[in-house]
Formats: sequence, C-alpha cells, structure tokens
Amino acid sequence: MLNKTIYSVIAVAFTTGSAFAGTLAPPPEDTEVFEPAPVAAAPTTPNWTGPYLGGQIGFADVGSNTAGVDGDGAIGGIVAGYDYDFGNWVAGAGIDYDFANIDLNPTTDLENVLRLKLRGGYKLGQGLLYATAGYANADTNSLGDDNGYFAGAGYERILYENFGIGAEILYHEFDDFNSSGVDVDATTFQLRGTFRF
Repeated sequence: MLNKTIYSVIAVAFTTGSAFAGTLAPPPEDTEVFEPAPVAAAPTTPNWTGPYLGGQIGFADVGSNTAGVDGDGAIGGIVAGYDYDFGNWVAGAGIDYDFANIDLNPTTDLENVLRLKLRGGYKLGQGLLYATAGYANADTNSLGDDNGYFAGAGYERILYENFGIGAEILYHEFDDFNSSGVDVDATTFQLRGTFRF
C-alpha cells in the first residue's frame, strides 16, 4: 500500500512538473531592425578669407560749426579690401573711394571722399555684423582737401559663393577743415555689393 502511494505521488509530481516545464528553445528573434534617427547636418557659415571688390551707393548729410556750410545728397563709389576668417570672428582692411557733388554753400561742393579702413565683426549665419573705423580724406572744389577720421558699423551677407550685399553707416569728422576754421562732420548711409575672390 505504501509502495502504491509513493508511486502515485511520483506520478503526480512528474505530471505536474511537465505541465509547468519550459522549453529550452531560444526565444524568437525580433525581426524589426533598429535604425538611429537621422542627425541634422550642422549649419555651415561662409569662409570670409580673401580679397573683395565692389561698389556702393547711398546718401550723405554734411554739417559744420559755421552757418551756411552744410548740405546733403547722393554719394557712391568703389570698395576693395581683404578679410581674414578666424572662425566665428572676421577681421579685415579695405579702401573706399566715393564720388559726390554735394553743395555746401554757393561756392563750395564736396567732390569725393577717400577712406582707409579696418573692420572686425562676428559671423551670424551667412552674414557678418561688424564695426569699422579709420582714416578719411574729403576733397572740395574751393576749400581744398583735409584729413579726418570716421567710425561706424555695417552688416554684410553672402548671397552666393562669391557675391554679397550689405549696408553701412559711417560718421566722419574733419576738424578745422584745411585751416579754414570750419569744423565739418558728415554721416553717410550706403548699400554695397561685393565680389569675392
């Protein structure tokens, strides 16, 4: 009787064990292939290193410390220079030569302005926001010419690989213009286009 009971317990144990027994087969593989999300390309900025040549046109407002010596009108000319790209920053030097025909009084006209300039700025995407300053020479038909200085700011943007457009505002100062006792100041605002090489 005892043997029969033992056999019954063993039979129940094996039967129950087989019901809960797992399989040794490996689990099915996940057939879905993992693909990482595409990484957006980092935005690139143009390389400003190199020479440039172009033109500009705009408006000049000329005043002085002497009554009757002032005027305003169109101004424009050629620009040339060289920039060097330091990564986020750009520095350069250039020359502007502007033509004008601005009546300052019945006998005096501003005829041209020459500038030797330094500029430095920070790159903003395809553009460059910069400050500029340097030497200026203004020439008139009756008072002769005189040396002074200018300072200002501008923004230039590269539209194509070798062409850009920009705008610049400058303040000029000429103290005691050609020993005449007249202090002359001028503000210019110009649009420019440049080709880069």
